[in-house]
Amino acid sequence: MASRNRVWVIGPIVIMLCALVGGVYGPRVTAQNASEDQKIQESLRSVSKVLRAVEENYADPVNTEKVIYSGAIPGMLRSLDPHSNFFDPKSFALLREEQRGRYYGVGMTVTPRDGKTIVLAPFPGSPAYKAGLRPGDVILRVNDTATDTMTTSEIAELLKGPRGTTVRILIQREGHSEPVLFTIVRDEIPRFSIEHAFWIAPNVAYVRISSFNETTSQELREKLREFNPASLKGLVLDLRNNPGGLLNEGVNVTDLFLKQGQLIVSHRGKASPEKQYKATRGNRGYNFPLVVLINRFSASAAEIVSGAIQDHDRGLIVGEASFGKGLVQTVYPLSDNTGLALTTAKYYTPSGRLIQRDYSSVSLYNYYYNKESGGANRTDVRTTDSGRPVYGGGGISPDVEIPERKLNPFQELLARRYAFFNFAKHYLASHPTLSKDFVVTDEILDQFRQFLREQPIAFADPEFTQNRVHIEQGIKLELALSVFGMDEAYKLEAAADPQIQKAVELLPQAASLLENAKQVIAQRENR
Repeated sequence: MASRNRVWVIGPIVIMLCALVGGVYGPRVTAQNASEDQKIQESLRSVSKVLRAVEENYADPVNTEKVIYSGAIPGMLRSLDPHSNFFDPKSFALLREEQRGRYYGVGMTVTPRDGKTIVLAPFPGSPAYKAGLRPGDVILRVNDTATDTMTTSEIAELLKGPRGTTVRILIQREGHSEPVLFTIVRDEIPRFSIEHAFWIAPNVAYVRISSFNETTSQELREKLREFNPASLKGLVLDLRNNPGGLLNEGVNVTDLFLKQGQLIVSHRGKASPEKQYKATRGNRGYNFPLVVLINRFSASAAEIVSGAIQDHDRGLIVGEASFGKGLVQTVYPLSDNTGLALTTAKYYTPSGRLIQRDYSSVSLYNYYYNKESGGANRTDVRTTDSGRPVYGGGGISPDVEIPERKLNPFQELLARRYAFFNFAKHYLASHPTLSKDFVVTDEILDQFRQFLREQPIAFADPEFTQNRVHIEQGIKLELALSVFGMDEAYKLEAAADPQIQKAVELLPQAASLLENAKQVIAQRENR
């Protein structure tokens, strides 16, 4: 009897969800809608019968809430498109946390390694950073809870908590025979969407945006002020691996580069009339050359920015074709702290290109992980402001294609075994301090060679010699990360990144593109 009651408790959740969808798509009640409503009610009765049969007859006890939250509702949404999604209370809270750009905790990235959870890096200035936690520290216990049977995400949740509360973290550090206890007071941890911003060359700035949350455009305005836009000879805006985020923030970021009144993006859907977003503030006359880096993991708001920059010939798009995510999700809070992200429209760039790539004939796995199945539709030809051809229906294609750096088999082996990361822990156990101008000497290389043999990681001496530059860069980067933090380490990584360095070289071409567009538009207006 108890089992049957639980089935009918969940029933209203399904009804509520379907009612919400009906409210979004068809608020008016007509004879046809009444007929559709009857079909929905019949379908709901079928769903309830299936749930009841599962609960009463399945071989093991059934968590009905899990069946609904993790199975029935997501399954229904996936039949629509790859991006409509349901959020249970935990995932909905994480979504809001990401959008707000802040949370309360100790401020560090943790990751699984060899069956344990380790500190990947504390955020500069965070409580974890000030307390002295280091990359490679193994988390053994959080307060009174041992972590050996916990997942990394569960440990991350334990580290969060109200501002001003205390958390005790017991870690194992290489070079210490006994575990080390850290007592840390939690604080507000901002989730900056601009991960890195620095001078990449004389009077040339580099900015990496990891996602678009509520503070992104404000962060970028502050960074540009620090660089002094009037003296900038170029900007490299890195949107690689940026999955997107808030539409308004993508629009606000683009607004910083375009002229007032220029179209940034539009969207429309069956129940969503066309809405256009235009630059309201404009670039204030700052016309420094701009190169935007994208790759196959740049999606959504990142594609809105790069698509508008490309269509208006404001900058040069460099790298690889983007993901092709051009569906608009409206997020609806539901009861019980759950949420629904429902596709309500599609994005179009200023030239009229559809950003979304085709998903009708591919599996969900291939859609997300086999990007080669997508690509721009060469029959959907549009033109930029200066008349250059661009193509829709498959993300944003770069103006200059530069493939991602590929690792050879030996380099892949080192990465797979975390050789540089583990060596840095080992080296710093006996060399705790470094100067910022340190170099990887032959002595350090010999120590690394011996370290690989002790792991053991099999290699031939010629392989080691042929990959010396890569090894030196890997060692230096990991040591810099551990001693000086993420910012200094990333500067080293950027200096060795061929896509970033090529972007800097292409800034004169970006300047020519912008100047040519101005001339073409002026000639067109004077006819």
